[in-house]
Amino acid sequence: MHHANHFYGHAHIMARYAGLDTVPRIFGYLQHGWNTWDGFAVGTPFAPNYPKFVWSEAVARRGWATGLRRYAVVGSPWSYLLLMEEQEAWEASNPHREGTIVYPFHGWEGQKLRGSHSDYLAEVREVEGDVPLTVCLYFDEYRDKKIREAYENEGVRVICHGQRGHSYRNTEPLFLYRQLTELRRHKRVVSNRMGSALFYGASTGADVGIYGDPMVLEGDHAILGGMAKQQRLWPEMHQTFVPSDIARAYATTELGIDVRLSPPEIRRLFKWKLPHEADSANG
Repeated sequence: MHHANHFYGHAHIMARYAGLDTVPRIFGYLQHGWNTWDGFAVGTPFAPNYPKFVWSEAVARRGWATGLRRYAVVGSPWSYLLLMEEQEAWEASNPHREGTIVYPFHGWEGQKLRGSHSDYLAEVREVEGDVPLTVCLYFDEYRDKKIREAYENEGVRVICHGQRGHSYRNTEPLFLYRQLTELRRHKRVVSNRMGSALFYGASTGADVGIYGDPMVLEGDHAILGGMAKQQRLWPEMHQTFVPSDIARAYATTELGIDVRLSPPEIRRLFKWKLPHEADSANG
């Protein structure tokens, strides 16, 4: 099915949760990132009669409002990763966390970003104070020497979780595992826009904040509403220091942590079979 199902190793995480040793194709479209639209990239050509697996009820409602059908709310792959990696037990152990990890708003291979990373870093330094800073860049920005050095030249640790992949190539299956490791080691997670990473951070118990130049994408899709829509729908999240209970509640809802399905349910929806079931079907 659609190659975006494998972005960030999502299909790999779901296959592990479902009890499979291989990663079959998913029968349908799996939401691959948080957004304010129908859960998928603008212009995604949906094949008729294939289901759309999304993270939350809110996304499904927005999709229905645009005339799309066959939505199924399954929760995000991240929510299943937290379950498998025993997040609740990890938090209960009162682990030591320090410093701030920053996720600047990013472009992608088809749309470049306009904004000053140097100016953004200056504001981060002013707000966060004298704490260890890590900046995580999307792969496209990470391989841009000018952007990377805007942070490295100021003594900031710069990382990248890996490539999201494209057309089933160059996918980093451990992308979200690496991200979870980094989020668990940092006390705060900040960005200049709402996005998956911020909700991921809140779901691990980190403090979160949104501030700084939101930057813009070249040829951004007006239908997404830009920063104004995010501020209108989630005003409480647009604070330098978001109250932890608010951030955690939104993360739970937006990531579908409260709607996790069982392994058999996932296998049924994705049309996956365990090895012995496949053998039986083949006679």
